[in-house]
Amino acid sequence: MAKVRSIGVFCGSAAGRNEAYADAAHATGNAIANSGTRLVYGGGDVGLMGIAAHTALKAGGKVLGVIPEFMIETEGLYEEAETRIVTTMSIRKNMLIDESDAFLILPGGVGTLEEVFDVLSRQRLSQHDKPVAFLNVRNFWDPFFKLLYQTEKEGFTPDGFHDHVSIHDTADDAVARLLKAIKV
Repeated sequence: MAKVRSIGVFCGSAAGRNEAYADAAHATGNAIANSGTRLVYGGGDVGLMGIAAHTALKAGGKVLGVIPEFMIETEGLYEEAETRIVTTMSIRKNMLIDESDAFLILPGGVGTLEEVFDVLSRQRLSQHDKPVAFLNVRNFWDPFFKLLYQTEKEGFTPDGFHDHVSIHDTADDAVARLLKAIKV
């Protein structure tokens, strides 16, 4: 696999109820910009995704947003970033996955979960071998991994499937892991 050029960030279009989530989004934007990679995200100007994108661009990084036209009214459009406007959520997700060489997952809601499950399912089906890292702010992802381990334990997911993802406490550690996971 080639050197990472883009890290897809999946996270909430809301900021959450704890300032630690926003702090993590700022740290993510900085870590990606400082690594010399491009941040690829859902294109909105709100929530954690907006914070990460703004921070990366302000830190001198490159940002690509992908947003369905119908969501611009509710999520806004970060006009300073390169943006691709698409027609459907499916096209958005496919483009986010295609444009990313690795994935960094921050806290988020059902949209984030849907993106995470799609990336992990495609990985399981050998449609990509891109590294996936979770930023486990305030142990947000602990219940998710408990469920994932349960699916392995009960024989619904192959043993060791969770070995293809990493869990981190800091954005710097997560980005470093993603960069290390790629063979140059």
